[in-house]
Amino acid sequence: MPPVRTSEPDALDAALRACADGDPDAFAPVYDALSPAAYGTAVAVLRDPDHAAEVTQEVMIEVWQTAARFDPARGSARTWVVTLARRRAVDRVRAEQARRNRDQRDADRQAGERERDVVVEEVEQAFETAAVRNCLGSLTPTQRDAVLRAYYGGLTYREVAAELGAGLPTVKTRIRDGLIRLRDCLGVNRG
Repeated sequence: MPPVRTSEPDALDAALRACADGDPDAFAPVYDALSPAAYGTAVAVLRDPDHAAEVTQEVMIEVWQTAARFDPARGSARTWVVTLARRRAVDRVRAEQARRNRDQRDADRQAGERERDVVVEEVEQAFETAAVRNCLGSLTPTQRDAVLRAYYGGLTYREVAAELGAGLPTVKTRIRDGLIRLRDCLGVNRG
């Protein structure tokens, strides 16, 4: 069968009717003409090319298996396939979201089952805070000022440099050296 163009709806409708009659040779031009529309629709919904390719294959198999359901009076073959692709892609999104929700519920349930010792957590937090304060005291004043502005003030390197009236490379060096000294003081392993 010659290639079918989506701009020739009558030829496409005829090819779909031939598929419905069980003519396997009629499916190749239908696939070539409609799979790009199915893929485009799926990718627009799913935003993932791999999932969209899977949905496209599922849709095109459905087209082959259910070609007899196509009714040209209700719309074009392209519209029918795009509708199938959109429905299947939305179903995939919903199934993925349901899976994520189940996984989150399981994780929340397991986290809730673990006993927490709030007093121990608060004591550990207090020790960590004291250790950080102690180690901040071991930095040079310029390092401490730059680190505090960047990490506690939420400023970028460029903003810290502007506030301190220092060059950007100088500020980056101060922060890097300060963080190295903090890491060493706190005994944090790099691995």
